Order: sequence, then structure tokens, then C-alpha cells
Amino acid sequence: MELVPKSEEEQMQRRDFIKLGGVGVGSLMLPISGIAVSAEQLLDKPMDVAYKKKLADIALNAAKAKGATYADARIGRYLNQFVTTRETRVDNIVNTESAGIGVRVIANGTWGFASTSNMTPDSVAKTAEKAVEVAMANSKFQTSPVKLAPVKGTGEVSWNTPIKKNAMQVPIKDKVDLLLSANSAAMENGANYITSILFVVNEQKYFASTEGSYIDQDVHRLWAPFYATAIGENGFKQRQGLGNPVGMGFEYLDGLEEDKIRIQGANVGYKNSYDIVEDAAAAGKQLKAKLAAKSVEPGKYDLVLDPAHLMLTIHESVGHPLELDRVLGYEANYAGTSFATLDKWRSGKFQYGSDMVNLFADKTQPYSLGNVGYDDEGVKTKEWDLIKDGILVNYQATRDQVHMIDQNESHGCSYSQSWRDVQFQRMPNVSLRPNKKDISAEDVIKDVEKGIYIAGRGSFSIDQQRYNFQFGGQLFYEIKDGKIVDQIEDVAYQSNTQEFWNNCVQTAGKSDYRLGGSFFDGKGQPSQVSAVSHGCSTTRFNNINVINTARNV
Repeated sequence: MELVPKSEEEQMQRRDFIKLGGVGVGSLMLPISGIAVSAEQLLDKPMDVAYKKKLADIALNAAKAKGATYADARIGRYLNQFVTTRETRVDNIVNTESAGIGVRVIANGTWGFASTSNMTPDSVAKTAEKAVEVAMANSKFQTSPVKLAPVKGTGEVSWNTPIKKNAMQVPIKDKVDLLLSANSAAMENGANYITSILFVVNEQKYFASTEGSYIDQDVHRLWAPFYATAIGENGFKQRQGLGNPVGMGFEYLDGLEEDKIRIQGANVGYKNSYDIVEDAAAAGKQLKAKLAAKSVEPGKYDLVLDPAHLMLTIHESVGHPLELDRVLGYEANYAGTSFATLDKWRSGKFQYGSDMVNLFADKTQPYSLGNVGYDDEGVKTKEWDLIKDGILVNYQATRDQVHMIDQNESHGCSYSQSWRDVQFQRMPNVSLRPNKKDISAEDVIKDVEKGIYIAGRGSFSIDQQRYNFQFGGQLFYEIKDGKIVDQIEDVAYQSNTQEFWNNCVQTAGKSDYRLGGSFFDGKGQPSQVSAVSHGCSTTRFNNINVINTARNV
């Protein structure tokens, strides 16, 4: 069945926005956009590429006829599947579809945007004209014209996430059985409660611009988290799954043996595939150990951080503060500003971290959440340095921002969560380069006399300039004389971004490099979400302040 324009009543229904409460993820609201459809409808044939081009040309020509000097059109079909289970039952299964076109223009040197779910030629033309009208109205308040970095038109090109198993094609029963098997494994091994979830996303996106680009992309993402709880005499303990959200198909859940990560005998994570049943069983056992574990003694420790944990610290202390719009104050009202101001970058000497620290941005890493061929401005994606040998060298910027940092090439990090929302600067994958020497995680641990190994992401707090922070985790192991000795509890570490990264003294090599990520990263007003990965190897930080969260000291 081909996606075709629907009746006006159906089109209005497409503007509905379903929001599902995130079970087990605190107060986070998980946006599942679109109207409810059957699982079979998620497999409907997408709109023909030739028809997409026809609609896009209608939009671009209508915008130019109304006075636009630049225009782009994004035709999108966004598919989501959400399956949630608890203990022995299925709580919810939701399938949604959202489709439409968004038109962005520059007129009178000012941005304008409009969108519609009614993809008839007449409606598309009127939407483009409306975008120009919005730009004209906004131009009354524009103090300087929009300046775009040049981009050469691509012609007609396509890009697809290189999946092996389309998760949308896997029967619901198989997905439910997998989640319930994980629940059973957790409860058989010590958990009293568990919620397991599967998110499957498919973005079918078409971009066209007046510069001659016609880009068709098929993007797939997947996430299978769980949240387990065990109750003891003195309270309860919780453990989240150690799997990662990924830019892959259902093959990620194959649980290949070579992708399992064990550090000195402890099950701490996975690489390019995930065994959710094994992880849930380990969580049950580790929860029992958590209930009996001794509480950490506050003080200074050398920390050895697993990639599944450090990814969140990278996200908050590097990814967000180096977004150029945040640096310039554009996000101050909603998400704060950044300590990494332009004067620090211009000096060419700002020591963000030790000379061991090399952090880079990109949207090209295989299996990552941000992996696409082109961003939502039609810019071919690439890799670039943010921190080199510890020095701040660059930011993340889009076509209309790079001139502000004396550059003439977009970084290719523009993104919109849907056709109905305007694209803007979003965090690409931001990662820590592994050691050039291929040393192991055990090598990173072996010289630690008094330390703590932390795996999995936990609670965190960071100030509005992304400077002072506190991070917890899922699993904590005491390190003595180069060996992991005991599981401990109630651990959180405190530092500031510059002090923390300057205390980085060692990273493991390429064979230990793994990707973690955030499936729902919020930003902007109106708020949008995006998915972004962060890669790193096991990394050591010396002399970090650790507090006891149970004693709050």
C-alpha cells in the first residue's frame, strides 16, 4: 500500500500528538508523534521518490515565486513502535505514523517556516507561500540578514541505515516474548519488579532545496531498556539495563558472545549486540549484591569509568556546552548557557582537559544514533575535532552559524524531530578518542591503588553553564591495588568540567571502544527531541571527589 494524500478529516487527525509517560524513567515524557496505526501499517510502502520530488519542486517554486531567495522542503514519514511489559504482563503496545511536509525559506534576509500534513499539490504550494509570509513578517524585527555557508547541490542521492533485520518487520509476539523472557530472568535471579521496554523508530526523510539537492534517507533506530528493582529489609535497590540505544536493526538484540564485556569477571556491558536476557539475569544477581553491599566511604578516589557510564558525562559536560547556539545565549531561557565562551576558544589556549583528552563530533559512526548521510539542511555529514590534546578548538554549528566562528563550511549537525518542526542545531555524536595503543580496560585498572569502577548511567545534576556537576551510576566496584574487589553502593562523584577532564590520565584502546547514547535528548522552544550517541573506551580520572548519597555527604 502506497502512502497517498488522505481526506481532510484524516489529515487533521495526523496533527494529534501522542505523549506517553516514561515508565521507569522518572518524569521524562517520551514523545511518540503521530496517529495510532496497526503494526501492519508500519510496513506500508513509502511514497514514491518521484512523487516526493514533484511535491518538493512545487514547494520550492511557490516559495521563489513569492520572493524567497532560498527554500528547502522536507517530506517526512515518521514511524514509531513502543512495547512495554512489566513482570509477566504486557502493559502497552503503541504504533504511530506521522507524515507531512515542512517548508523553510529565507525572504527579506529572514527565516520563515510552515508545515502541513495535507500533501496535495495545492496544499503544498499554499504552505510554501505561508512560510514566505512568516519570513516577511519576521523581517520587521531582523537586525541582520541570515548568512548561509555555501553548500553544493547534491542532485538526486539516497542513504539508508545499514540494517540487517528491519525491526518493524519482526512480529510483535517475538518482541513481547523477548521482553518477558528478560523479565523472567531478572525475577528468577533476585529482582522483585521489572519493567522492560522496546522502542523502534523509522524516519523516512526526503530533503530538497533551491540549491539543487534531492536527498532521500531511510533512518532506523532501536532501544531496549529495562528497569529492575529488588527489595530488602532496609529498603530497595534498582538497576537499569546496560544495553545501548543504537542506529541498528533488530540484529542488535542477537546477543553475540564476542560483544559481551566483562571486566575482571564482572558483567558490565555490551558492544555491537545486546543479550537483554543475560543482562536481566545479571541485574537480578547484582541487585541482591547491592542490598548487601557496603556503603562507600566519602573521599578522593581514582575513578575508572566504563563507556556505558562515561557517555552521559560526555553528553552533559562536552556535548551540550559546545553547542554554538547555547554558547551564544540562544538557549538561555530554556536550557542555560555555556562556560565554554568564545573568548576561551579564540585564545587557542583554553585547557578543557589533559593532553590525553581528544573529543570529536561526527554523524558518521556506524551503529550510532546520529548516523546519517546528510543532515536536515542537506549538508553531507562529517567528523571534526572539538577538543584536541586537551585544547578547545571548535564548536557544533549549522549553515547560518559557522560565520560567527570565522568558518565557511557547515558542520552538518542540523536536525528536526519531524516534518512539522523547523530544523535547528542539534548535538551530533560527540565522542572521546581511544588510546592509540590498544591497551585493555584491565590495563587501565592495574595501577589504581584506591579507586572505584563505575558502569552504567545513573542520576546526574549539572548547572546551567554545564560546569559544576554530580554523577551517579548503576554498578560500583571498589578497586584496591589494581584489582576489583567488592561491589559497593551509594556512590556519586562531584567535580567541574575543566577540573574533571584535566584529571583524565588514561584511556583504553580501540578494541574497548563502545557507543552509548541518549534516545530522547531535549532542546529548543518549542521543545524537540533527538537521538545522539557518545563513544569512548574505559577511562581513568585521578583524585575525584566521591560522596555517599545515602548520607548526603
